[in-house]
Amino acid sequence: MEAELVALAAAGATVFVQQMAADSWEQARDRMVSFFSRHRSGEEDLIEGELETSRGELATAMQAGDEQTALDVEAEWRTRLRRTLLANRDAASELRSILDDLAPQRHDQQVADVRNTISGGVQHGPVIQAGNVGSLSFGTPSGQG
Repeated sequence: MEAELVALAAAGATVFVQQMAADSWEQARDRMVSFFSRHRSGEEDLIEGELETSRGELATAMQAGDEQTALDVEAEWRTRLRRTLLANRDAASELRSILDDLAPQRHDQQVADVRNTISGGVQHGPVIQAGNVGSLSFGTPSGQG
């Protein structure tokens, strides 16, 4: 169950940071403030201020081409979401609902639990673990050699 909550927190952080750069930011911000304040009552203004600070940092990073700062903003909110979800398991359904409203296309992505076992001695070829592989080839490209 914890892995599912971690994946949900990661998805939430990604969507929230994307919303920080979108025209629909105010709606997303209000939903986030509501979500976090339900689990940290009385801190609405503080949470809103932290979100606006993160949005400002993200905007500055995007203008400067500073990918690391953008990743840091996302990591910060992923951690906060994960902590909130682990402290209150009932928050997961609320976060899913918010994500469904803010990013309905995310249902195209599938989260899968993948377990591979390799046995029987030495493997003399590549081993790949992936959820989706679009185009993959090994060896000599077609038409060469």
